[in-house]
Amino acid sequence: MALYVTAVDENSPAERFGLTVGCALLAIDGHPLNDALDYQFYTTPTSFSLEVCENEQHRTVQITKAEYEPLGCNFKTYLGDEKHSCANHCMFCFIDQLPPGMREPLYFKDDDERLSFLFGNYITLTNLTDHEIDRIIQMHISPIFVSVHTTNPALRVRMLANKRGGEVLDYLPRLAAGGIELNCQLVLCRGVNDGDELRRTLTRSVGPSPQVGSIAAVPAGVTDYRKGLYKLTPYDKETAAATLDILEEFAQKCRAEYGRSVIYPSDEWYLTAERPLPPAEFYDAFAQLEDGVGMWRLYHDTFLEELENHTGLVLPHSMDVVTGTLAGPLIRECADALMQKYPQVKITVHEIKNEYFGGNVSVAGLVTGTDIIKQCSGKLHSDLLAVPEVMIRDEKGQFLDDITLEELGRALSCRAVSIPTDGGGCCKAMLSTHKRKNDKNSNDKRVEREEGRHGKTDCSHRGPPQRGQVHHF
Repeated sequence: MALYVTAVDENSPAERFGLTVGCALLAIDGHPLNDALDYQFYTTPTSFSLEVCENEQHRTVQITKAEYEPLGCNFKTYLGDEKHSCANHCMFCFIDQLPPGMREPLYFKDDDERLSFLFGNYITLTNLTDHEIDRIIQMHISPIFVSVHTTNPALRVRMLANKRGGEVLDYLPRLAAGGIELNCQLVLCRGVNDGDELRRTLTRSVGPSPQVGSIAAVPAGVTDYRKGLYKLTPYDKETAAATLDILEEFAQKCRAEYGRSVIYPSDEWYLTAERPLPPAEFYDAFAQLEDGVGMWRLYHDTFLEELENHTGLVLPHSMDVVTGTLAGPLIRECADALMQKYPQVKITVHEIKNEYFGGNVSVAGLVTGTDIIKQCSGKLHSDLLAVPEVMIRDEKGQFLDDITLEELGRALSCRAVSIPTDGGGCCKAMLSTHKRKNDKNSNDKRVEREEGRHGKTDCSHRGPPQRGQVHHF
């Protein structure tokens, strides 16, 4: 293996020592370079020998630099090679349930330990070998995020549809013994790995220990696109409550023994079971926010904190806000608190039902521009539509269905802007007037558009004219 340099940073050690675009980095101090993790790990010291191939000529470069100073080489991908794809066919896989016609990258299933370390992506371990486990321990690639789901080997083989699904569970204690912190995920499927199987999982292998930082438990997401897939039944109030009882029981035991909950049910369990969410203290450091654990509590508390402490001038203004049905009651509650304190502000919250995916999909992160347009047409109370930035998941500012903010604004004859997803940031955005640039031409075009569509320019009376399992509001 080799890493091929595609760019060299200016004034970097790589430039000083004559490394150029197109050269191949082969090894450092005799260690072969397979990917960016090898590169980052072995380029940390102040000095090392770098084997390079350039124009079919091999040479060794003695590198000296400051400790942890980047060498300055860049590669085709941030990993140095291609992402490792998933070899499983999990019964609950969300990607298998995506509608047709979406962007091709959205259908790619990764199962890459490097992405786990770099970005907190969950891996199943089925792609790994003993050698790679040794590398993780040697480089102390920590924490690692592992999709466990069950510690019953036979059941895990069945759930992952991978014959290695059970045997790789032996990697968990091995990683723990090597000092690697494990953050685990349990995607629970009704009648499959909950109940007694869940109790087994929480008491074996993955159970609480100094090396298990957190265990998130989330319900499997179900869309309308499950033709030919395992029949999953979404949780209802009663089954969600029964599962929550088990999770909270173990969380209480962990809190008594370790001083922290360790096991964290996602917000969906409480909302489905119609139970109040725990206080912020239950979530400790909110380690599993990306899995939808504690997002509701954190949003609520930080929103009200920002609202209470706000001292700036708040001018009269109106705003429409969209969110998913899961977070709708929360966003509405916070908006009402804001309007009670500042009556000159008018916030209208629109809960968008996810018809694009269907099923029990209710998180804001999976709301599409298509559904926003369909459900907000003729229902806006202002000329400003605020979209949580979690809905915009593409570097081009696109929703999952490729509609852009600009296109959304044109379709609804308004100005569409993205606002922060966190509570404090959202509160600040709702208190802001979001002033337009003082551009006469821009204003004239807006007026012409409104007159053409509605025969009037009063925008207060609108005429007709948006991650595996994602658990964002």
